[in-house]
Amino acid sequence: MSSHLLSVDSLSRDDVDHLIRVAARMEPIAQRRKVTRVLEGAVLGNLFFEASTRTRVSFHAAFCRLGGSVCDTTGFTFSSMAKGESLYDTSRVMSGYCDAIVMRHPEQGSVAEFAQATNVPVINGGDGPGEHPSQALLDIYTIDKEFARRGKQLAGAHILLTGDLKFGRTVHSLIKLLSLYAPMRITLVSPPGLEMPQHLVELVASRGHRVETREHLAADFSDVDVVYTTRIQKERFTAEMSEGFSLSRDYTVDKAFMDQRVNDHAIVMHPLPRDSRPDANDLDVDLNGDPRLAIFRQTDNGIPMRMAIFATLLQVEDLIEKDLRDVPWFVPKTVGVDDVEY
Repeated sequence: MSSHLLSVDSLSRDDVDHLIRVAARMEPIAQRRKVTRVLEGAVLGNLFFEASTRTRVSFHAAFCRLGGSVCDTTGFTFSSMAKGESLYDTSRVMSGYCDAIVMRHPEQGSVAEFAQATNVPVINGGDGPGEHPSQALLDIYTIDKEFARRGKQLAGAHILLTGDLKFGRTVHSLIKLLSLYAPMRITLVSPPGLEMPQHLVELVASRGHRVETREHLAADFSDVDVVYTTRIQKERFTAEMSEGFSLSRDYTVDKAFMDQRVNDHAIVMHPLPRDSRPDANDLDVDLNGDPRLAIFRQTDNGIPMRMAIFATLLQVEDLIEKDLRDVPWFVPKTVGVDDVEY
């Protein structure tokens, strides 16, 4: 693994397997059963120049769980970049303050440009429609855990990716990571104009995977193992794309779709946020409480995986077990009211 995490392109299968193993060792800390101070004194710069709640707080919490402290910056309005400062200057200045930096930026390639000015580890928290490597890693970690509970292997699995596959940076990173594994079947379903970029389809196919494209979800998906759906990224649409666009129920993942066209053992994932408004036709809330819905287990898995990323980049992953203590405060048996016990 390189000194930064800017794209999943920098990760080998061995790197991914290593991070999964380290994340598993982080579970007692992420689940509030153990405490470590292995990063005590370290400071994370959390630079989010695009709106975020889950990802920003997840990185923040992961660093704090390792004993570090966090400096947050959100939005362009009050940043020096709004005054004309270059990414290079911002990077060099912030690197003097922080031991690691997570950056989200609305422009593709901006985080990589930012990282060129520093030797401090930089993690891409999302660069426009580009990539979201930590999300893809927690997604792979989630699939690995869910499959393990079912006695399944990723090799030969059938993965359905649906929704906004053009602007959804999470699926761009995820499909690259999936391509590192033994051949599997990947089905792509998206509204017209929001298809997966062709170069990514060609990359995955060149690595021996079977990639299929369908126009809508009104088909038989009874052998699907994972349904991964994404919100339509209207904020990235051009004016021409926005005019007259509406999403029909043909692209909605809901209980009827899962019951009638999928199976009882598939898992449903979503990078969140999902648009829960009735006319949004995103992942439907009628799946809440369904054991196939893995979205909250998925977000929970973001903490141990992001802890693993920090521990690996800052080279403390082998020190964790030596620094564990029991938590002194009350911890509920489950986080959510529908969760099973750890």
